[in-house]
Amino acid sequence: MPPISHNPDKYTFIAPEQLIDKLIRPSALKRFIFFFLGDALIVTLSLYLALYLRFDLRIKPGYIPLITEALPFFLVVKLALFAVFKVYKMTWRFVGLIELYNIGLATLVAEAFLMVLLVITPLPYLHLDHYGVHFPRSLFILDGLISFLFVCALRISRRGYLEVIRNKRSFAQGKRTLIVGAGITGELVLRDMARRDFAEYYPVGFLDDNPMKVGSFIHGVRVLGVTDRLAEAVRKRDVEVVIIAIPSTHFKSLRKIHHAAREAGITRIKMVPQMYKHHARFEVSLKELSEISIEDLIGRQAVEVEYDRIEELLTDKAIMVTGACGSIGSEIVRQVCGFKPASLILFEIDETELHNMRLQLNRAFPEMADRLHYVVGDVRDAVRVGGVIGTHRPQLVFHAAAYKHVPMMEDNSSEAVKVNIFGTRNLARACQLHGVERFVMISTDKAVMPTSIMGATKRVAEYVCTAYSREGGTEYTSVRFGNVLGSRGSVLPLFMEQLKRGGPLTVTDREMKRYFMTIPEAVSLVLQAAVLGNNGEVLVLDMGEPVKVVELAEELIRLHGLKPYEDIPIEFVGLRPGEKLFEEILTAEEGTEATRHQKVFVARNSAAHTTEEIDRMLAEFAALPDVAPGLDNRQVVKELLMRHVQHYKQD
Repeated sequence: MPPISHNPDKYTFIAPEQLIDKLIRPSALKRFIFFFLGDALIVTLSLYLALYLRFDLRIKPGYIPLITEALPFFLVVKLALFAVFKVYKMTWRFVGLIELYNIGLATLVAEAFLMVLLVITPLPYLHLDHYGVHFPRSLFILDGLISFLFVCALRISRRGYLEVIRNKRSFAQGKRTLIVGAGITGELVLRDMARRDFAEYYPVGFLDDNPMKVGSFIHGVRVLGVTDRLAEAVRKRDVEVVIIAIPSTHFKSLRKIHHAAREAGITRIKMVPQMYKHHARFEVSLKELSEISIEDLIGRQAVEVEYDRIEELLTDKAIMVTGACGSIGSEIVRQVCGFKPASLILFEIDETELHNMRLQLNRAFPEMADRLHYVVGDVRDAVRVGGVIGTHRPQLVFHAAAYKHVPMMEDNSSEAVKVNIFGTRNLARACQLHGVERFVMISTDKAVMPTSIMGATKRVAEYVCTAYSREGGTEYTSVRFGNVLGSRGSVLPLFMEQLKRGGPLTVTDREMKRYFMTIPEAVSLVLQAAVLGNNGEVLVLDMGEPVKVVELAEELIRLHGLKPYEDIPIEFVGLRPGEKLFEEILTAEEGTEATRHQKVFVARNSAAHTTEEIDRMLAEFAALPDVAPGLDNRQVVKELLMRHVQHYKQD
């Protein structure tokens, strides 16, 4: 009598439907077997079909046994080369031109090899001469064409089934979506919708600025009209979501589209974010779609940069960013990560922000986790700076650590000197000592004809870079730009906070103007400037047209559906210490020269210091007593800055 099993799971009954489901469930092995057997059948059929076509369906005796004996060679050679060219590792649901090219190349190599094997140097043990006929050379051409077409058709038919036939039955799953932009980005958005079975978004049509595209179709989806017809398209097609697939659009155009969508009753408006990375096979993921921010609607500009040159500068390089968790530094880190550097050193004084940055980057760039180095340190500490650079050996350093708040630095002038001047000198010297290839310092428009301590100290920092550029070895470049929307301590977060409290919004002066640009756009131009800049140059970014700050406040109120001065008051509080009504970038003080990029210029610097002169200058600042705020030696600092910065003047 057999032993009785006490394990109830030992003899588990599998229902027939479960067995069938298990057999038909897709897997990598089943996909390989399916295509391998399909290709074997295609190779066999294409060889015989090529023979029949070669002789117009009238085959002489002897050819059939000849082909039959050679068939195993065709099977082994072609299937083996398909495996070598990774044909069976391709994801056929997304088959494209590159996959078809690989199939064609594998087929070409196979036919050439078979021709050498069977015709030019025939193997003696095949006994091909016994059949009284020879292999026609044109047979290999016909066989290659037929097998290529059939192998491609097998793959394309699978994709056609998945994207056309099956999805026709499940089109209405997602939200009815209108795509604004019928270019490359719009097509990529549609392709990703298809990959996801239209589960979240169902495309009802495109809109585009180009009237020539109206009426055309992209993967079966029609271009309904130009963007001015958005409200009409929303009404006729029962649109629920609008996706803006024009990542480089100017903020005025973006605001117009956003306003039209809101007026039409659309509450979900998504956009493809700015892409500052370039890949051979660029793709857009629906997961990367972002909400439209206030910054996008107020200051977004169309910025084109040389992705290939930036990629050459950053990819597989060791890079260091100081002030890595600040508004500018953190965006430099994110954009640099997109270019896959060999290593990236994040140098930051705030350990809490550095920890938060680690969490963000681990989510956004998991593949970069082992290349990122998080270093807590202060640019004022020369020993720490030298130790970090000596240990990690960066090839490129972006220096974004600085004190930038104008009124705050008027009350803490000694700290502005320590960080903005001495911190820059510590880094510049360490880079020279350890053979860093390039040093890029982030400067400001407030360094031009400065009226503030912050601006004047940044101007001296530019002098430091210019002086060290004359020493040879490391290349030093400074990059100036204006205000960026959304940075910490800037006007937009202040306005947003005041708006939440119901106002008033405070503006210093009705005539005050500023240059504005969003942080991603400004940083993309910094990377472009790093490519263009020569040793010792101060580069100037064109931030577009200056905007009145009061107009910015008024537009922000309108974007929230309110009326300026009626629903939300605006108060004018007067200039703060160190501020001026208008920031000069392209200024008569120096003048500028054009580069090959329309938004990057070179400042004609008249001041050229040596490192010895810089050392003597900094020795005067070092002799200042270190006093607490409230007892600050601001006037002494100002007098020293006025002595060394020609155009610095007190407000």
